[in-house]
Amino acid sequence: MLLSNYLFFTTACEQALDFYSQCGLGKTVEAMRYGANGAPVKNEAMRGKIMHAKFEGPGVLFYASDNDDAEPMRGSAHILMMDDRDQTRQFFDRLAQGGKITTPLGIQPWGAYYGKLTDKFGVQWMLNCPV
Repeated sequence: MLLSNYLFFTTACEQALDFYSQCGLGKTVEAMRYGANGAPVKNEAMRGKIMHAKFEGPGVLFYASDNDDAEPMRGSAHILMMDDRDQTRQFFDRLAQGGKITTPLGIQPWGAYYGKLTDKFGVQWMLNCPV
């Protein structure tokens, strides 16, 4: 068994996945589009948008798609368990571009270097690195 997240965007899935690639998290390894190769299109505005994508990187695996009826993301976050403080800072700063930092990176009561943010696509991220 493997638990993995599935992110739903309304129409910005491709831009979000490109952003995560630019941040250094990995890359899109599979992508199906509405209307391509006989894939259904329930709304013409969705034609060419991401119907299903798989994103992978070292220690990272999640799925994503565009859905015109997607609800805003809430109540869930990706947590990156890091083992290098400098790398934690780099990923945090990259993911925070255009987003909102909700807990600045710093040493927390449990002794880890931790921070939380919501990126510009509405996805929450937590980064945790033992000191």
